[in-house]
Amino acid sequence: MDFKAKLKDVPEDPGVYMMLDSNGEIIYVGKAKRLKARLKQYFYQSGNKTAKVMAMLAHVADFRYIICPSEVDALVTENNLIKKHAPKYNILLKDDKSYPFLRIDMKEDFPTVRLVRKLKNDGAQYFGPYMQSVNIRDITDLIHTAFKVRDCNRDLTKPSRPCLNHHLGKCLAPCTGKVSSEEYKQEIRRVISFLKGNDREVERVLTEKMMAFAEEENFEVALNYKHKLKVLDNLVRKQVSALPKDLDLDIFAYESNGVLGAVNMLVVRAGKLVGGENRVFDAVCDDISSYIYQFYKSSPPVCDEIVTDSAGDADALERAVNALAGHTVRVIVPKQGVRRQLLDLSHSNASDALEKYGSREERKLLRTEGAVRQLAELLSLPMLPNRIEAYDISHISGTDKVASMVVFEGGEPKKSHYRKFRIKTVEGNNDFACMKEALTRRLMRLKEGKDESFATPPDLILIDGGKGQLAYALQALAECGEEGLEILSLAKREEEVFLGSAPKTSVLLPKDCVALQMLQRVRDEAHRFAITYHRTLRGRHMSETVLMKVPGIGRKKADALIEKFGSAENVRHASAEDIAALHGFTVESAKELLEALNAPKTQDET
Repeated sequence: MDFKAKLKDVPEDPGVYMMLDSNGEIIYVGKAKRLKARLKQYFYQSGNKTAKVMAMLAHVADFRYIICPSEVDALVTENNLIKKHAPKYNILLKDDKSYPFLRIDMKEDFPTVRLVRKLKNDGAQYFGPYMQSVNIRDITDLIHTAFKVRDCNRDLTKPSRPCLNHHLGKCLAPCTGKVSSEEYKQEIRRVISFLKGNDREVERVLTEKMMAFAEEENFEVALNYKHKLKVLDNLVRKQVSALPKDLDLDIFAYESNGVLGAVNMLVVRAGKLVGGENRVFDAVCDDISSYIYQFYKSSPPVCDEIVTDSAGDADALERAVNALAGHTVRVIVPKQGVRRQLLDLSHSNASDALEKYGSREERKLLRTEGAVRQLAELLSLPMLPNRIEAYDISHISGTDKVASMVVFEGGEPKKSHYRKFRIKTVEGNNDFACMKEALTRRLMRLKEGKDESFATPPDLILIDGGKGQLAYALQALAECGEEGLEILSLAKREEEVFLGSAPKTSVLLPKDCVALQMLQRVRDEAHRFAITYHRTLRGRHMSETVLMKVPGIGRKKADALIEKFGSAENVRHASAEDIAALHGFTVESAKELLEALNAPKTQDET
């Protein structure tokens, strides 16, 4: 499919597009304010695609589109198509997961406070949803403790004897026929006031009852009321400062690690943070307006505002949600203030959900084998890069030049296969030539079979640098007859990736993808190993210099001392007997060496 040619006929109208695989199956459905502009972002070279989008595009064989009258119609059509086709790469919300609400219908003569999980456009008042961190049973328990409202389903058309709750002072007992509807509704209005944020009345009632039972020395019941006051205090502490107490917010944030995405929703009711929820998905997500619309499709919003910075077209989302809600709901994208702080908190919760998703083993698998698979997908590699060898050069102004070779298998370091090189043929400060020598020497030993690490061919070679380093590395592959090996260079500034199979063009991997994070770990490990070897070698040379200043100590004896003791400082603290055990030394010569090393330094030496 020539996507660029097909794009010429795509209109700029709003609409819905469908990505199809080679079997004609719909694997993704998206919406757009301008179809042509949106589809161009997929099929023209761009460095801002997420890892999941790039992985999806590898399976796209064709696309279709539907023109819609407006962005709102596009959002609704997208939702319908997602439900119908259940595409692999879309976020799919199951209708069976719903949250609890409290329902009060003031049209009833004697309303009750009911727990429901489905909202209806029936004129009743709904409060919620209540998510994690707030137990809805605690709310209903406080209501029936502080207010004299019924929690039964009795038929009130005929008077009957009151239940125990009336005798305990917990219900006005409308079942007796002795309480008017208006008198009872006054009590219900106090309940509604509490659910809207007025908790002073509940605190006063609970405190009075606790003190009364304490004075009667009924301490067990008084302790129960003290516990309820603590529950109320926990709710009050969730008050969000600088927010009006009559304001209800739903806050949505999205975070991704390139393989998984997480949506966090925080719920603020009557100025209080009354719950939150995380959902983690293995799906493509350009923006979460589709997720938000799906969410409210099953449970229409009862909030005043939706706060998010992850929805593509806030105006279209607002119009679509208002059609579901039956009242005005604003969609806010805050830049500062308390709403921005709450949105930042929501982002933090989404990020935390990603970090802690799954078991420790699953998270490790994602960072290792998952990263290897993702790298193969994003770079269209012909095979999984299970064995990655990385090389780096270290020296100071061209002295003590060394190269490191580190090995990662399945995304994890295999330290027994690490190797190091002392550069022998390169004069001066020339990192390119040093890299070529190190790779040449490594590849020449590929067929020897004497060293397990050198005898195992790499699936991918990684070098630190840009086009220059890559050009020299390709020369090494050509000279060794190993042009079939894939090689990759990673430039530090923009983390550009250059492939040996296409060296003229760079690839910008998404910053959020685990594949790039793995490449950075491998690159950094090669750098660490090279620096460590360079410092060891430099320290050895400095020790040799110190030892060779002693009369009678040449390079061979100095090397023997360094080999045995590690450094001139360690030789200084060794015993004469230990030194004399080395070939070429006697006890007398060892004592002379120690005297020379431990002699006070002259002013010139200092």
